[in-house]
Amino acid sequence: MISKNQIKLIRSLEQKKNRRREGLFVAEGPKVVGDLLRAGYQPHSIFSTTDYPEAQLVTDEELRRVSFLQHPQEVLAVMHLPTQQSPTPPDDIDQLSLALDGVQDPGNLGTIIRIADWFGIDTIYCSADTADAYNPKVVQATMGSIAHVHIIYCDLAKLLREVQCPVYGTLLDGKNLYQEELSANGIIVMGNEGNGISDEIRQLVNRRLLIPNYHKTGEETAESLNVAIATAVTCAEFRRRYPAFAE
Repeated sequence: MISKNQIKLIRSLEQKKNRRREGLFVAEGPKVVGDLLRAGYQPHSIFSTTDYPEAQLVTDEELRRVSFLQHPQEVLAVMHLPTQQSPTPPDDIDQLSLALDGVQDPGNLGTIIRIADWFGIDTIYCSADTADAYNPKVVQATMGSIAHVHIIYCDLAKLLREVQCPVYGTLLDGKNLYQEELSANGIIVMGNEGNGISDEIRQLVNRRLLIPNYHKTGEETAESLNVAIATAVTCAEFRRRYPAFAE
């Protein structure tokens, strides 16, 4: 049986301030929980409707009471937050990384983390106004990839001023992604869903890229791509050019 205090704690972790205060976050489903445990994340408590290692056995109804999912997935774990890492020193950024400037939708952030994992990008730098990576919706959207990618919140402008590597950004005044010279290292900046890359960060992008559209001249088309889709397209082209760095 899940106690009232346990229920209160779990439900409180929907809010960022409570996650930070308690140093805990929620993960759900055998895949997500299993990936986190294998990556070395430390569980505070685990609840499951089936025989799951180290889990407290609960009923389907009890799991529904604490789950953040419409359809709970057998196991829910309360995990300790990892120690916040410091930004990598500028001269150490020798591979490809992502930087997120005000990405606020949890689903987009979770998908971007999953994309980074797929393309072998192990570090994402986030501005302070980017959604919290340990929001239950973000964790679920990563489908376990949050266990494999380092998420670092920092003063993004300060970091980009100091780095000694190319800083890429997708902008409407950029040059065709498929025709521009790309590098095996650098930081790819992706911006806010509605406003794109902020003015301050835009000034620090030294390699401007454009994902071209292919609609017929004179026909109406979408104004822009979803930020997660744009991230996938951009990362795919970098990895097409430099596949060895994905190993």
